[in-house]
Amino acid sequence: MSTPWQSWRRSSDNAGLPAAKGPGARRPFGTTWWGKAWVEALEHRARLDPGRLARGRSYARRGSVLELVVDPGVVRAEVQGSRVTPYGVTVEINAFTDAEWDSVLDVVSAQIGRVAALLDGELPPELLDDVQAAGLELLPGAGEVRTACNCPDFAVPCKHSAAVCYLIADALDDDPFALLLLRGRRRDELLEALRARRKSSAAPTTAVKVKPSGVLARQAFAATAAAVPTPLRPGGQAGVPAAVLALGPPRSSGVEAADLVTLATDAARRGWELAVGDGDGGLSLSFEQDLARRAAEVLGRAALADLAHRAGMSSRKLTSWAVAWREGGAGGLAVAAEAFQPEPGALAEGEAALAAAEADSGRLAGASRGPAWADAPRVDRNRVTSGRRQLRLGRDGLWYLFAEHFGDWTLTGPPAADPWSLSDAGGR
Repeated sequence: MSTPWQSWRRSSDNAGLPAAKGPGARRPFGTTWWGKAWVEALEHRARLDPGRLARGRSYARRGSVLELVVDPGVVRAEVQGSRVTPYGVTVEINAFTDAEWDSVLDVVSAQIGRVAALLDGELPPELLDDVQAAGLELLPGAGEVRTACNCPDFAVPCKHSAAVCYLIADALDDDPFALLLLRGRRRDELLEALRARRKSSAAPTTAVKVKPSGVLARQAFAATAAAVPTPLRPGGQAGVPAAVLALGPPRSSGVEAADLVTLATDAARRGWELAVGDGDGGLSLSFEQDLARRAAEVLGRAALADLAHRAGMSSRKLTSWAVAWREGGAGGLAVAAEAFQPEPGALAEGEAALAAAEADSGRLAGASRGPAWADAPRVDRNRVTSGRRQLRLGRDGLWYLFAEHFGDWTLTGPPAADPWSLSDAGGR
């Protein structure tokens, strides 16, 4: 038995096209969760021509769809065009096979709460996840929406069939079970199948002891001395996940497609590092460390300024963090971002190394260095500064060499346990 949906306009009314004016001229389609989900799938997942859909919205708002009937796998409607006789429109999507419905019902019947909601006349949104768990999709995907109309317009979809596509959302607002009917199961059939599954699962069973055959696994391994094989390591390097390239985020999410690709690619790479045992994939990083890590990947590009804006900090500061992370990792970022007071005498070796480097630089340049006190390095907490060079002692016990560029101190390379190697390299 079909499920009709009746428009406010009937075939006996004036056949002329009504004007798209008044309160209904911009009315939305889909006022319930299921109606909105249908429109979202229609406009983004189904991959229909956006221009044709826009014309269909206008027709639907005019009340041109006279009557709409939902049957398994197909929606039939009459749409009033410019001629007196309405056009016949069909919109088809794939109905699930009996085997596919059995898979869906197996998943649904295992959840008491879901079954109770369905038997109570509700169609919970979580049903989408249940259908996906069975390897199917309840809402239409790319290429699934097929339209036909007897109008002379050869475009697919034509404006008449596009209007019917939008009016399906109204039908789902009235009765969301119409979506299940479109996938091939009527409401009473679905509920009866669920009741039958619940009864069979509740029926008492008599346990039958079966004598095991074969040999125990431990005996088999002991007899052959077989070793458990080593799992295969992932090959190559992680790339861009194909899913984010094929399907962009919904417009209502506020997420830009480029940002989603960036985040998904980063997550794939970190997952690959976890799989091959190369660190922990960044799971232990703090917010500041993860921000510096991401900034290091876009160092020297316009994306860094955008990242700094989103993080609420200046581009100069984030650039210094990015360089510190690239050269020294977490330790480099720590000495770049904050200073601390070390134990007394902890900087003595750094002072001597930097003073010697400054003296060597002066002799190499043939310059008059002035009085001895002028060359004495300045000490401020964990930092030893002389001229445009600065040695910083990290909490990890390593030394980091910074150089001054346009008023900013920038880490010049990896850290070292011996400050003499850093100061000597920095001075030549």
